[in-house]
Amino acid sequence: MSEPATASGTDARRREILHLASTSGIASVEELSARLGVTASTIRRDLARLRDQGLITRTYGGAAPSVAHPEQSLRQRTGEAFEAKRGIARWAARQVRPGETVMLDAGTTVGALAHELRRRAPLTVVTTGLTVLDELADADDVEVVSLGGSLRHLSQGFVGPLTEAALERVTADAVFLGADGVSAEDGICEADQQQTRLKELMARRADRVHVLAHAVKLSRRPFHAWAPMPAGWTLVTDAAAEPSALAPFHAAGVRVVVTDGEGAEVP
Repeated sequence: MSEPATASGTDARRREILHLASTSGIASVEELSARLGVTASTIRRDLARLRDQGLITRTYGGAAPSVAHPEQSLRQRTGEAFEAKRGIARWAARQVRPGETVMLDAGTTVGALAHELRRRAPLTVVTTGLTVLDELADADDVEVVSLGGSLRHLSQGFVGPLTEAALERVTADAVFLGADGVSAEDGICEADQQQTRLKELMARRADRVHVLAHAVKLSRRPFHAWAPMPAGWTLVTDAAAEPSALAPFHAAGVRVVVTDGEGAEVP
């Protein structure tokens, strides 16, 4: 293996290293050497240069990004994968029986679910999300309970000790959680630990746990804060999910539901 002779080739390789370190969470010298077709010593020089530029942090045997992916605001995510989110929301709404109490997270997919739940009333909805509050504010047959707390402006959801204290006083038949990324091994990935701590606690307070995540988010690891999920949770995703992306969830005993744009289950 040899290093590309041109500066542009070196720059391109270093951009690829940064991309791999960011998307995988960590990249080893051996993995990068095999993937990029250069020697381990070349990779180490690349890593040293990227570290000096403040783009990565060296770890044992490899590298991790110094700064995680920038978190998108809820407004930026509103139009993303619209049909997939609608199908997921429609399926999820049909799992709720009139008269039940459900917990809804913040986020765009869960916001779409709140819209669908107007047809399932009477209900009690406990939520941390402004989108849910907006969707159900004029739904007369839905009792809406806001957990309150400190507002995260990017995610338009409440977090923090006041939210957690309010959560201790309620339980639910079902909870529906969103995610920036979701892993069979680690659970839900979010930008900070306040979010993941709250999602973990919400999952503990409900009889049925659903994670709503369209295909792009499967096994995605954009940040380093995680909420482990209890045994028996359900992943609800869309038909764009590849079998290889779903396999780890099946292997871990997670119930996997794949939906089409109308909310029907896809075999």
